[in-house]
Amino acid sequence: MMELDKIYCGDNVEVLSGFPDECIDLTVTSPPYDNLRDYNGYTFDFEKLAAELYRVTKTGGVVVWVVGDATVNGSETGTSFRQALYFKSIGFNLHDTMIYHKTNYAPMYPNTQRYAQVFEFMFVFSKGRPMTFNPVQCKKATLSTKQRLGKYRQRDGSFKVKSMQVDTGRVTKDACNVWRICPTKAAGAENHPAVFPEALARDHILSWSNPGDAVLDPFVGSGTVPKMCVETDRHYIGIDISEEYCELTKRRVASAQPPLFVI
Repeated sequence: MMELDKIYCGDNVEVLSGFPDECIDLTVTSPPYDNLRDYNGYTFDFEKLAAELYRVTKTGGVVVWVVGDATVNGSETGTSFRQALYFKSIGFNLHDTMIYHKTNYAPMYPNTQRYAQVFEFMFVFSKGRPMTFNPVQCKKATLSTKQRLGKYRQRDGSFKVKSMQVDTGRVTKDACNVWRICPTKAAGAENHPAVFPEALARDHILSWSNPGDAVLDPFVGSGTVPKMCVETDRHYIGIDISEEYCELTKRRVASAQPPLFVI
């Protein structure tokens, strides 16, 4: 059985195996990858977890998988790409490949023959066509109401001119799929080795779910996703095999401030 607004302490595959089919609207998570961090020594079975995520995700639901690659013996591992292709092979659509651009990143060591690593992938997988998309708004619109002409490149390389009507009712422009976020640690989560930025979790929750939806994080870690669910009027389900991280999550969820109005 699945309970909403609960933190499960246990192996995520075993916990999810007890959930009914198509019960989750959205998953937002960042798994341990390439041994870049020590998560109390725990590991996970990626392929079994991917299969469970496909089963429990509703048709039209979304999985946001935030992951990167280590560099081993001078070569990036490619873990992120292999995982993305595996998700596709079991039935998910790769709806979007987004970039989490860290604005506060570690500089490279002297004499390193590569540029500083400043981003992670945010793969957005969907089970069919996404049923929800609430684009995050980022800045004031400057266009006035009028007919405009735009050029569109055709398959043969030539351009075709089309007329388009600018929507007068919009006051903002949609954000793009590269998100610049400062990866600072949130209060109360200092003891976790890889804390999700609250802005990253919040904006994905707002983008791919609606108030009252069920949002899962199978690597709940420091509890950022459940905390942001409380603050955006969503139900949360968190899973972690570490009792320490489960207790950390519960403390952070208890500190969350529910919205004064529905977002």
